[in-house]
Amino acid sequence: MNVPPFLLRHRITIERYRGEGPIGPVYWPPGDPVRALVSERVRTVRDRTGAEVVSTAQIITAPGLDCPPQSRITLPSGRITTALHIAAHTAPGLPVPQSTEVFAE
Repeated sequence: MNVPPFLLRHRITIERYRGEGPIGPVYWPPGDPVRALVSERVRTVRDRTGAEVVSTAQIITAPGLDCPPQSRITLPSGRITTALHIAAHTAPGLPVPQSTEVFAE
């Protein structure tokens, strides 16, 4: 069972991180808007290297979201942020919704 679509009230746009270029990070063109539930609040999380960092937005989407760390995300408020950590929430065999959570800078 996936997170119910009626709970995903916001739309975000993701520019997926491609890698480093000669003058800095390179991104794929923005994809179609993604349904999400966005909470813009400050919280401490660990990034992909294990370092403690501050996340100012937490995003919940349907499972299977393609959003590598360092991708750029445009929030419903228009603010552009960077993905720090992505967590897949699954519970095979349990009656709880599966989702993907993104912690953003």
